[in-house]
Amino acid sequence: MFNGLSAIYVVYAAAALTGIMIAEACYLLYAGRSDKRTAINRRMKLQESKISQEQVLIQLRKERGLDAGSPLFSLDRFRALRTQSGMIMPLSKFLMITSGVAMAVALAAVSRGLPLLLGLLLFVMLAPILPVMTMRFKRGRRLKRFGMQLPEALELITRGLKAGHPVPVAIAMVSREMPDPIGTEFGVIADEVTYGSDLVSALNSLFDRVGHEDLPLFVTAVSIQTSSGGNLREILDGLSTTIRERGKLRRKVRAISTEGRLSAYILTAVPALLFAAIMALMPQYYADVWGVPKTWYMIGGSVTWLMLGNLMMFKMSNFKF
Repeated sequence: MFNGLSAIYVVYAAAALTGIMIAEACYLLYAGRSDKRTAINRRMKLQESKISQEQVLIQLRKERGLDAGSPLFSLDRFRALRTQSGMIMPLSKFLMITSGVAMAVALAAVSRGLPLLLGLLLFVMLAPILPVMTMRFKRGRRLKRFGMQLPEALELITRGLKAGHPVPVAIAMVSREMPDPIGTEFGVIADEVTYGSDLVSALNSLFDRVGHEDLPLFVTAVSIQTSSGGNLREILDGLSTTIRERGKLRRKVRAISTEGRLSAYILTAVPALLFAAIMALMPQYYADVWGVPKTWYMIGGSVTWLMLGNLMMFKMSNFKF
């Protein structure tokens, strides 16, 4: 009997081990294929759709609002902000979402006792502010990522030039080897040069699409080399070092000025946390004044003064150089 049980356990163990090995083999097979299929940036993902390179370029420009027929508004600054934010969502859909959020906030305030006229005014104020603030946030995050990638991209171009490749080919290497946002942006440069644009115009378009403050140095270096010659490899080596040092200095200044920003965060959070604590512990504390219009005027004035104070503190602790 004991031997029979031992044989059964051996069979069970062998079956479990076989199942584990089959599962691991399937996983490795799938993972290997998925690694081969994984595109490193948006441009390469579109190339996997079996469409022509010209259609890829048209699609990328359409997503960024750069074609002639896509913009919903003709305001240049709004269009530039939308382009530099890297948003690929259709503008009409994005505005519908932000307008819905603004409407929800206004309805929530009206349901809490805000007069209907003030609720309508709140919606009118939030409807244009929310999309602009959202795109400014996305642009800032994208510029930060692009600035971290730019020195590495310049070094990759330098290595390509050392290997004997021309500048457009070295730029195309960046589009194949680096992730977004810089991979797709340099890929657009390569495609524009392929379909007839000159390199300097393509680089100027890159600056219009991205807006990073270090790009004019790169554009100027390539423009001078194109028009009058010179050792572009050494120039890009020095430019990469300069951009890295600027980044180090910028991060050092930001670390030094952290105290001012932290003070603004604390001064903003304390009233909100105090209000939340009162409403959680004593929900009826403000019950008698919710319906009084003067209460909402006082809250609006307090929030306005708080935002003005925070704005002044942020301006004092932020340095542009």
